[in-house]
Amino acid sequence: MEHSQSDTKKPFEAVVHEQGATVLRVCRAVLGVHDADDAWSETFLAALQAYPGLPHGANIQAWLVTIAHRKCIDHLRAGSRRALPVDSPPEQPSLLGIPGDGHAELLDAVAHLPPKQRQAVAYHYLAGLPYADVASLLGGTPEAARRAAADGVKSLRSALADIPALAHSFSKGVIR
Repeated sequence: MEHSQSDTKKPFEAVVHEQGATVLRVCRAVLGVHDADDAWSETFLAALQAYPGLPHGANIQAWLVTIAHRKCIDHLRAGSRRALPVDSPPEQPSLLGIPGDGHAELLDAVAHLPPKQRQAVAYHYLAGLPYADVASLLGGTPEAARRAAADGVKSLRSALADIPALAHSFSKGVIR
């Protein structure tokens, strides 16, 4: 049986390069900066194992966000583990251009959203998933996912209104 170029999948390394930033944004929005890196790594480790069985033509971004969602939920459930306090955590600048270091207030505001709103904002606005896919991740209807995301964005706009630089970043696409 001959295989054409279109029958072969792109190398997994290319998938990580193309989708890594989106997955990290989702993990940061759901978990916060400190646990996001672990969830990101776990997402791509799980994806690497499953990638050979992924059907051709599958929506890779939606597939990865689904895995990231599950890894984030695992982290939230394992919340009983505690990090050791340090006087000053080391700086970890993002190599992927992800909002974080310069947008601590934004990430803090996202972290204070109720879980469904935080996840709906992350999956729809940061990962670009349609509301039907967000609904399947969160459980419920696309209308409920749309409402949760809209309520989350409204809360974020309200929380960021007093920070002009962030309000400007917010309207320019940090969260679309």
